[in-house]
Amino acid sequence: MTLAPVRLGTFIRSTSSGSRAGAIVRTARNSRHTIPRAGGSSARIAARVATRIAGSQVWLVLPAYNEAENLPPLLGRVGAAWSGRLRFRVLVVDDGSRDDTAEVAETMAGRLPVEVIRHERNRGLAAAIRTGIREVCRRARDGDVVVTMDADNSHPPELVPLMIERLQAGHDIVIASRFVPGAREEGVPWRRRLLSRAAGMVFRAVCPIPGVRDYTTGFRAYRAAVLKELWGRHGDRLIEAAAFSVMTELLLKARTLRPRIAEVPLVLRYDLKGGASKMRLGRTLRDYARLLGRELRPHRLTRRAA
Repeated sequence: MTLAPVRLGTFIRSTSSGSRAGAIVRTARNSRHTIPRAGGSSARIAARVATRIAGSQVWLVLPAYNEAENLPPLLGRVGAAWSGRLRFRVLVVDDGSRDDTAEVAETMAGRLPVEVIRHERNRGLAAAIRTGIREVCRRARDGDVVVTMDADNSHPPELVPLMIERLQAGHDIVIASRFVPGAREEGVPWRRRLLSRAAGMVFRAVCPIPGVRDYTTGFRAYRAAVLKELWGRHGDRLIEAAAFSVMTELLLKARTLRPRIAEVPLVLRYDLKGGASKMRLGRTLRDYARLLGRELRPHRLTRRAA
């Protein structure tokens, strides 16, 4: 049984290498991700989900830049949580990393269904997301599920079965949110927390979307039909942002389909990530300002009012 045909307002569509191998299967130390128990443990939810989406596939898009240290524990957790329960494929988009990100990911291909797409040079988060979504839209069926997640091991893949269950309940997009009861952040720098909360407040006020409190998180699950419809409308212009505002832009463009969106609590373990943050505060603020400016253009406001 596949996911039910997506319903978006009046839109209904029902068409169909290496020496590091041993390191990839280790799990992060002191990992204490608390997974919401809505209807049971993560394993029980995954088992339920597996019987309901037999024949469908979960596509995990991981934009990665210098994540050789973080991919091993993350991919190990993906395998532990999903293997034998979900049909899935991992697309690691290596964004011109200077370390062994691509080689580490390719090593896992013999143990998990992992593919690596390489950018010859670093082009930024938005370009990596665009590449991953373009590839998924080319290959996925409408009944599949697409998950985007950070590659730094701060997002729990154990949460994905619950997100898919929300899709099965009739939602089109499910967001792992930092701003709903039960959510928690550990090890997140105060400047980053402040930026996320401020951006959320501004976009909720200016561009409200029913069911959405977290506009900026990169951890989401989509019905593949939603992304394919968006890609069919916009093509490469679906993502025009340059950096971290990409997730907000994608959500704002998706609202033209009037999707049903749900949020589930996210336990964000920033303390588990290795390496320095790739986000540059000044550039990110400018990106959000440009995105907000586009949304406030008179023709967009008129179209939304209509």
